[in-house]
Amino acid sequence: MSAPQRSKVAGFKPVISPPQQTAPPASDASAEQLAAVHDRLASWVTDLTTLQELAERLAGTRTLDDALRETLRAGATLVGAQRGLVALEPVDSESPERTIGLGLGRADIGELETVPRSSSSYARILDGLPSSVPEPADGTRARDAGTAPDEDVDLAPGRGEDRGYPEITHPDIATDDTLDPRHREVAARLGYAASYATRIATSDAPRVGAAVWLYDEPAEPTARQRHLLGLYLRCASEQIARHLELARTRADLSALREGLLPSRLPRVPGVAMAVRHLTGPGGGGDWYDALPLPEGALGLSVGGVTGSGPGTVAAMGRLRASLRAYAVMEGEDPVAVLSDLELLLRLTEPARSATALFAYAEPSVRRILLAGAGHCPPLIVGEHRTEYVETTLSAPLGMLACWEAPSVELSLYEGETLLLYSDGLLHRTGEEMDRAFARLHSGAACAPAAVRADPEALIDHVLRTTLPAGADGDGAGGPHPLPGSAPAFGTSGQPGQPASAAEDVVLLAARF
Repeated sequence: MSAPQRSKVAGFKPVISPPQQTAPPASDASAEQLAAVHDRLASWVTDLTTLQELAERLAGTRTLDDALRETLRAGATLVGAQRGLVALEPVDSESPERTIGLGLGRADIGELETVPRSSSSYARILDGLPSSVPEPADGTRARDAGTAPDEDVDLAPGRGEDRGYPEITHPDIATDDTLDPRHREVAARLGYAASYATRIATSDAPRVGAAVWLYDEPAEPTARQRHLLGLYLRCASEQIARHLELARTRADLSALREGLLPSRLPRVPGVAMAVRHLTGPGGGGDWYDALPLPEGALGLSVGGVTGSGPGTVAAMGRLRASLRAYAVMEGEDPVAVLSDLELLLRLTEPARSATALFAYAEPSVRRILLAGAGHCPPLIVGEHRTEYVETTLSAPLGMLACWEAPSVELSLYEGETLLLYSDGLLHRTGEEMDRAFARLHSGAACAPAAVRADPEALIDHVLRTTLPAGADGDGAGGPHPLPGSAPAFGTSGQPGQPASAAEDVVLLAARF
């Protein structure tokens, strides 16, 4: 049978290509070269994948301590170490100092800090080992991490462009007689046999800190491991520097905010007071005040400006100062005080709104006259009752063309406490408003008699029972009791928490 003919198509001449010649088999040398190239490419892909995964984990850190711990974990993975320590000693005195360990307890870190700085690896890095140094006379090896290694290893192109990080290696501490005896003693006690230290630095901050990784057996990282760690530290140092800058900004904002609030509560006969101020990491605009007024009266106020940041804090300071002036002039009429404050806000801060509550108290007769503008109702806590004050519904200041709301008069029994608070206390519970109000009421109602008799203890009890675990801290350094107050609990609030946990919280208690 003849071979099948290809179909003819108009305009095209069928052409049958001749069979292609089979290439001769490659030589053994060529095969080995191809295999070597393949292995090197596979090694590069593996290294890049590892660095990408570690960098993504680092980018997900929300706090400075988290970034330092992640840097230690990643570095231990890259250099094959089991434990580590990172110490921050920025040149800028305003930046916070930190010492965090990986697989090391507080006592272990304390032991490491007793090693003389002339022998301690990370201390020598901090003290300014130059980037390019000759072989030290003490037997240690000093190199630059991230630069081209001494031996031929599989590295990605462009390695010569990496920024070098000074490093110190002690491959066998027990047999190194040039080290300080205290160094060898601490190493034997903690059970590490070798160490590798390098600097944490950026182009803008040549000295941020240093990290040291510890080996359980005599060892040292290979040139490839040092190169990968150097690449990773380029990213980690920038992330740590950003966290340091953020910490400085928050510290400045916290100092500004605290300077705009009362340094201490006044002493007024017949009243015992306490306050807690939990600040969010963004710098909120909540305020509180307790102002002695003529004829033995007392003015109490709590409020908050919408928004966050330095502008909001500044607006809060202006409103609080204005409210104090209006309270001195016409404090016996809380509605007039808030009306004047609303007019001022509308004329000077037209783009802002604020909530406020002002109470005019006469401690001698335990009579209180109060008015609120979009603020949460106060809570009365006593032996025979725990109930919210029935205030009228009103809009926040700056929301309407003309604000107006009636005042509310109430009388307290002897030993009862009036709790004023900001809405951040309710928002930090993470629940709906009605459930948050019920939670606050339940927490105050279950306070023992001894706790109700002490405003300091009552505030701590209410915060502890109302807020969930981890939401009772301050994103800028902890709860702020006033000077002379009992220390508040919990400092665990962090920027990584939900937005509701980042709001300011004010709780002001006045026991008559």
